[in-house]
Amino acid sequence: MNIEFIEALDQIEKEKGISKDILFDALEAALISAYKKNYGSAQNVSIEIASETGEVKVFAKKEVTDEVKDPLLQIDIIDAKVYNPVAKIGDVISIEVTPKKFGRIAAQTAKQVVMQRIREAERNIIYEEFSGRETDIVNGIVQRFDKKNVIIDLGKIEVILPPNEQIATELYTQGNRIKVYILEVKKTTKGPQITVSRSHPGLVKRLFELEVPEVYDGVVEIKGIAREAGSRTKIAVHSNDENVDPVGACVGPKGARVQAVVEELMGEKIDIIKWDKDIEKYILNALSPAQVLKVEIEENNKIARVIVNEDQLSLAIGKEGQNARLAAKLTGWKIDIKSKDDLEKQGIRGDNDESEKDTFEDVSGMQDNET
Repeated sequence: MNIEFIEALDQIEKEKGISKDILFDALEAALISAYKKNYGSAQNVSIEIASETGEVKVFAKKEVTDEVKDPLLQIDIIDAKVYNPVAKIGDVISIEVTPKKFGRIAAQTAKQVVMQRIREAERNIIYEEFSGRETDIVNGIVQRFDKKNVIIDLGKIEVILPPNEQIATELYTQGNRIKVYILEVKKTTKGPQITVSRSHPGLVKRLFELEVPEVYDGVVEIKGIAREAGSRTKIAVHSNDENVDPVGACVGPKGARVQAVVEELMGEKIDIIKWDKDIEKYILNALSPAQVLKVEIEENNKIARVIVNEDQLSLAIGKEGQNARLAAKLTGWKIDIKSKDDLEKQGIRGDNDESEKDTFEDVSGMQDNET
């Protein structure tokens, strides 16, 4: 090694943020290993690197004794005084044993160590950058495919979109730009491993934060999300400002805000409903766009029995039960939906029960029609 090498280390320290002391420590350990590999592993040696010139010296450490049993680790007291006139029994002295050709080995080893440390430092920098960004949303480009995994390039690193986090109806084409949700950041021996998702409900939340300033600022709060990725999502929103309509803010002028989210999700349908601390009203809203006549609550078992008109039954339940299923997931309640006609046929109430009719009419009037 030479002074140019030391200057290169100074440059690496500035550009990569790797301390030169750390590099020297790593170099010394690597050079000891290289020396033992080429000149014998039984010796106890140390390495000294001149920080100004880059000159490398190897020293054998030997214990001073009056009877040498292992010449690689011990030295006679008389011989020891040649190197250190004040040496005494039990001391450990250093004797330079630098081989003539060790400079070439040192240069090769130094290059390998520095490159390794640069890679490690860059990996650590990337890990530190992304370790605090779990649940965040990032832009990437579909790079390639590894078995069933989609590999997405974020610029500094490639991330993994595994099969269970993909959307079955989406087509991932090489070169396409895509937004993904960071699920997990792990440190591995090969560097940081980042797993992302397109199907996680958190992606929908982050997209609304990007499109709706009121959500980003916290004026409008997303209270819950129920998602069947690629098909339909329901989100419950609440305004912390009585002058701001939470549903209207998320829909945006002429539906522009919600449409931007729908387009990013490749046409996934989104129902935006108003959250309510009154569970009856919340369930009623959650079943939107169906119009509900009545909601009966069984508090202990968290069961809601919902009554609708016959022409609203299929809408309330949804295709293959999707609307009712998403409403149940959103509210956390089991929802049992019946039509008013079916209940009348079963004799649960008479046609002349005017008070019951009034109840149906009053509750249906609470439905939020804005979604």
